[in-house]
Amino acid sequence: MQGIRIGVGVADGGGVALPKLLEQVGQAETAGFQSVWIPNIFSTDAMTLAALAREVTGSIEIGTAVVPTFSRHPFYMAQQALSTQAALDGRFVLGLGPSHKVVIEGMLGLSYDKPARHVREYVTIVKQLFETGKTAFQGENYQVNASLNVACDTAPPLLIGALGPLMRKIAGSICDGTITWMTGPRTLGEEVGKGVRAAAKEAGRPEPRIVAGIPVILTEDIDGAREAASEVFSIYRTLPSYRAMLDAEGVDQPGDLLIAGDEKSIETAIRGLADVGVTDFHAALFPYGEKPGPTMKRTHAFLGELAKS
Repeated sequence: MQGIRIGVGVADGGGVALPKLLEQVGQAETAGFQSVWIPNIFSTDAMTLAALAREVTGSIEIGTAVVPTFSRHPFYMAQQALSTQAALDGRFVLGLGPSHKVVIEGMLGLSYDKPARHVREYVTIVKQLFETGKTAFQGENYQVNASLNVACDTAPPLLIGALGPLMRKIAGSICDGTITWMTGPRTLGEEVGKGVRAAAKEAGRPEPRIVAGIPVILTEDIDGAREAASEVFSIYRTLPSYRAMLDAEGVDQPGDLLIAGDEKSIETAIRGLADVGVTDFHAALFPYGEKPGPTMKRTHAFLGELAKS
């Protein structure tokens, strides 16, 4: 679709066998999508899956949405990302995010202190290793003096989840843009994209990418789909960063952000995202209906055709 790239997410709710996940990635390329986005939550490691995807793809861009930073040292993040980029012959995008306090402190037992400062230091180190192969960084969180020598022609683009003002400055001034989730069109246009672009311009960096991850499904039962999505995604009402995005959009439930309806309605919604400055739509297919499988396949095929147009 003119003005916006259309990608699709890998559905990995846990327990999905690796061959099935790779099949999803291959199907995304066959359908015509321009990118495929792999989650990194509590199941398959996203960069491992991305590297293996070279066996089933040849042209599609493959990104992570997103890999947590607190749990992995920036040196080894850069090492694995460059190795994944080499495996994919330059088609990889590294999406990073700090995750959430309930995960980092409650589950992993690590400190979640000052996440924006942590991310700024983290991505500075990763970018230095990407661009020069070495870093001599002395910060409050990290003191790193190290070199990398991965055989990789070009470094992957680096995107971060940038929902708050400080993170938007980092996304624009240091990184190549932002990748969001559960963020609506008004907030994407007036707050997220505006903040990231301003930071990029001030830093003299190229126009950033604004990747918007939003659930989507073809259905006649829009109200029912929204109600179901609110239940499935109810956790996002309680996580502070996503609660702030819902509030900024003026909605109460995650299902209010669901893109649902017929083909024309979905196309109009995606064009609306392009109009507010979103560069990439990450379609997260939402399983709804008595027979969600066929409905998701129909949605997948339709979005793939839009991507090709």
